[in-house]
Amino acid sequence: MKILRIATRNSPLALWQAEHVKQQLIHIHPALNVELVRMQTTGDRFLDAPLTAVGGKGLFIKELEQALLNGNADIAVHSMKDVTIDLPAGLMLPVIMTREDSRDVLISNQYESIEALPKGAVLGTSSLRRQSQMRALRPDLKLKDLRGNVATRLSRLDNHAYDAILLAAAGMIRLGLNRRIRQFIPQTNLLPAIGQGAIGIECRADDTAVYELIAPLNDRDTALCVRTERAFSRRLGGGCQLPIAGQATVAGNAITLIGLVARIDGSEVIQSALCGDITAGGDITAGETIGFELAERLLARGADAILQALTH
Repeated sequence: MKILRIATRNSPLALWQAEHVKQQLIHIHPALNVELVRMQTTGDRFLDAPLTAVGGKGLFIKELEQALLNGNADIAVHSMKDVTIDLPAGLMLPVIMTREDSRDVLISNQYESIEALPKGAVLGTSSLRRQSQMRALRPDLKLKDLRGNVATRLSRLDNHAYDAILLAAAGMIRLGLNRRIRQFIPQTNLLPAIGQGAIGIECRADDTAVYELIAPLNDRDTALCVRTERAFSRRLGGGCQLPIAGQATVAGNAITLIGLVARIDGSEVIQSALCGDITAGGDITAGETIGFELAERLLARGADAILQALTH
């Protein structure tokens, strides 16, 4: 194979990620010609409405996946937190690259931390996951929706529409915007999204040649953690439309998953953790089992009532 086409969104962060994959592939396969196929997705065209109102995170990858299915691209590069739990028939996600910092960060021109925000301060985020946890932590803050790419969100902050905004650390770091970060928020205060900080590579399930080209980019520990988190989310029926969070970490032969479900108003946060042996039954099976079991624990403690109220 001489030419590999990468489907990517046209946003600066998506292009950084696609270019990163391109450079990694060329390093491994010097004779390979890699091209970017830039696309605008449905999610990129509806930036004024809350994501929950226009269909959820799947709108950021639908056109990219269609490009794979119709043969206009060979792989698609995604932020894993944007990838729907169930992939379209005929596609697979064999590669998840080494994870960047998965925490959320506070960006502000005035305040150094969440704790330093004054009562009534306007905090920008459209994520129900972030909103629910912030309302539990700081119910005195005023939360205001904020969408758009990173530059757009920073511009709105700089134009004084917000006192502070919440973003993913990974995106800020990848775009070289570390200087704008005021606080890396501890995961004890704000648990990340499923898959946050990880880049995934999707391809056609029957394309052996492409799979062999991209397989060296897979990071075993990151892949295990993200698949464990996605199993947790799958059992909860989750997506960015629901206030669900989860983070898995690997240490030796042990994997630990922390997960939560919360009411959007922050009045109830159900959180628990589960540790397991990843040598039992193989990595993928062990991870999926742990994700499923932790979800069952949260459902038994009342998460089912929270999720049913939101989905109905």
